[in-house]
Amino acid sequence: MRLSLIPISIVLHAVAAVNALWPIPRSLETGNSLLKLSPSFDIQFEVGSGLSPPQDLLDAISRTKHRLWNDKLGRLVVGRGEDARIGLQNAPSLSLLTLTLDHTSQQTTDSDDDGASTTSDLLLPISVEAVKDIGSRREEYSLKLFADGSPAVIKANSSLGLLRGLTTFEQLWYWIPARDAGGDVNEEDGDDRGIVYAYQAPVVIERDYPAFPYRGFMLDTARNFFPVDDIKRVLDTMSSVKMSVFHWHVVDSQSFPLTIPGFEKLAQKGAYSSKEIYTSSDVQSIVKYAAERGIDVLMEIDVPGHTAIIAKAYPEHVACPDAMPWSQFAHEPPAGQLRLASPSTTEFTVSMLSSIARTLPSKMFGTGGDEINENCYQKDPSTQEDLKRSGASFEQALDLFTQSTHGALRDLGKKVVVWQEMALDHRIHLENGTIVTVWKSSKHAAKVVKKGFRVVHAPSDYFYLDCGGGEWFGNAPGTWCDPFKSWQKAYTFDPLASLTSAEAILVLGGQQLLWTEQASPENLDPIVWPRAAVSAEIFWTGPRLPSGQFRSVEEALHRLHDPKWCALRPGQCESGGLPSLVWGFSLRKLAKIFKYYKRVVVSLKNKYFENVGFNEL
Repeated sequence: MRLSLIPISIVLHAVAAVNALWPIPRSLETGNSLLKLSPSFDIQFEVGSGLSPPQDLLDAISRTKHRLWNDKLGRLVVGRGEDARIGLQNAPSLSLLTLTLDHTSQQTTDSDDDGASTTSDLLLPISVEAVKDIGSRREEYSLKLFADGSPAVIKANSSLGLLRGLTTFEQLWYWIPARDAGGDVNEEDGDDRGIVYAYQAPVVIERDYPAFPYRGFMLDTARNFFPVDDIKRVLDTMSSVKMSVFHWHVVDSQSFPLTIPGFEKLAQKGAYSSKEIYTSSDVQSIVKYAAERGIDVLMEIDVPGHTAIIAKAYPEHVACPDAMPWSQFAHEPPAGQLRLASPSTTEFTVSMLSSIARTLPSKMFGTGGDEINENCYQKDPSTQEDLKRSGASFEQALDLFTQSTHGALRDLGKKVVVWQEMALDHRIHLENGTIVTVWKSSKHAAKVVKKGFRVVHAPSDYFYLDCGGGEWFGNAPGTWCDPFKSWQKAYTFDPLASLTSAEAILVLGGQQLLWTEQASPENLDPIVWPRAAVSAEIFWTGPRLPSGQFRSVEEALHRLHDPKWCALRPGQCESGGLPSLVWGFSLRKLAKIFKYYKRVVVSLKNKYFENVGFNEL
């Protein structure tokens, strides 16, 4: 995503952006000076505070230094940055980046054994800051990169904020290969080969912070299994664009690849194979890896629907397992749902969810609750008998099941996350702290917030990454969520549409999602990226760019996904091939600019008429 605009030598009222930045900071000032990275460049934590940096912050520093020297990303412009080579010969060099803390960040409040608050001087690890309650994470930072080579500074009030600042710092730099004594390009490996440089120094970013705390991506690992290394690669990319939540839809009706302490039989019987199981060690490795990169892992086990696979290990707890035709009993094959009216099944579910939830540091846990098929229960003799015995209706039984499962999770300190049906389609009680994920349509978010619930946007009409790939069963010509959701479509999403200012505070953020009926490790990356990064900018930057203008697809194009051919031929892809004088500005915007200058010219001409005769013109 390191794409850049072609320099244009024309004076207009426009502010050039550092075009590798994604998400673009909420405040940004840049210059036009070249600055080299010194071969001795280092990143240091300011020790004047007396605090020792946590190990995961030191690890983040090491990763930044490694990427700066080894990514070797050239500017996507004509000549790939070669026009800067002469100027770089005498450009200043940056030798040091200093990470420093605001004074207030040195004090953290904890509770002692008696529940009393105590204040201690402590810099918490990134992995601790990243999994705090979603509304209390501190990600703000400021950054200054000076044109004269003076030490650059990133200042934040937490280790997580310093990590966000490091991410931005990395995106300021480009690379051109070294030349040997004969002037030929030498592309041998090694830190001393090539020049790493910035071309818009100085850079000043004051108080960059997210517009929304929840900036997520959801991956379904039940329809298809994804090895741990694939998930970690996704997490690396998420961290590079300041995403904060990995929503792990880990199990579903198709497979149960998750090892749960005390319920190991679920994975043994329900995984696709013995090699496609996430062990307890795998889970902890993913959670730790994510947290060290500023990402909270929100695990979801969808109940009572989407649970057919549980019948492989515990058939007594599942209604209508593998019933046919499946379309009468489920939204997709195979059919099967937990017997929600059964006290023993409710106890089983509470125990299962609690067993895995207590091993996870996140303050959130997902219980789904979507696409419950009532016909499945009507045709299940065991469920009907349970309902008759208790005298409860289906909705009353669902409410009791929900109170039991959610109550157990709240006792573990978890905020429960559900799909929108639980808030909009069923007559059940949800605690005010429940987080509701809106997926069916972007129009439904307003209905949820009017009920007082916090919302995560995941609308299928904007954010579903699997749409448009064709149906995967039968002979249907398309999918229910067609067409394909391009990044341009997603980028136009307005998180606060139809909401009052009072309702807007209930929006936590949003995420893009990949359901994996037709995705696997082989095509994961091109399906997800760069489209999933759109959420990062929508929910970090907010509605306006640093210039004050509203976010727009035409501006974002050159930072996110400009085709190489077009990037290297400025103007030739604009407006169907018509040339554009300023790359990044549409002809419509140019027309407005020229219209303004036309008015100026007319005004000057009229004033001139007042002082000279017509024949003198």
